[in-house]
Amino acid sequence: MPLGTVLVTGGASGLGAAVVDAVAREGGRPVILDRFPTGSGHDEVCVDLVDARAAEEAVREVSQRVGGLDAVVTCAGTDSCGQFGDVGGEDWDRVVKVNLLGTAAVVRAALPDLEARHGRVVTVASTLGLRVLSDATAYCASKFGVIGFSRALAVETQGRIGVTTLVPGGMHTAFFDGRDEQYKPGPDAKLNQPQDVARAVIFALQQPPGCEVRELVITPSVEGSWP
Repeated sequence: MPLGTVLVTGGASGLGAAVVDAVAREGGRPVILDRFPTGSGHDEVCVDLVDARAAEEAVREVSQRVGGLDAVVTCAGTDSCGQFGDVGGEDWDRVVKVNLLGTAAVVRAALPDLEARHGRVVTVASTLGLRVLSDATAYCASKFGVIGFSRALAVETQGRIGVTTLVPGGMHTAFFDGRDEQYKPGPDAKLNQPQDVARAVIFALQQPPGCEVRELVITPSVEGSWP
């Protein structure tokens, strides 16, 4: 199935950048939404998802500029590790604002395009949206929320748009950079390559009309985040 124009949040790095490359290879037109410019040559718009209203406006602006959106993939995400009582309130809130409220804001703004075109949404949750760890209250709360939001959206919009929830385990990306050593994967950690996970996103986006992949769990074959 042709991909059309695909908005990718967090498209400057990590899984988002891998999805952008995969969309382009498949003949689609990636559009990047990120806090930072990429210089990739693709259409892009810079906005911080912590401001949901600004994110909505950015999506509407870029939709008008590129002639509408056929799909959205919400790869942008952040974390703030630590014991709940030790993580500052603003840092904790930012995780939920970016991961959950930012996801909802982007989908909300793109919804008119998606419904007009019978388009697709791929939301990116995490295996920590299905299980919990200590020192990850904000991240778990946000990713549990993404799964709940996505399942409800799929029911609400069934027959009008496609909704897939991607549930990835750990990946080799910059997501772990800047953390205290105790919160970084060890040297022998089993992590997926983001390019491999991006293939699953393309699979979901290319399903024929009337066929939906509702949820995809993608993890390394020998790692501990699943189940």
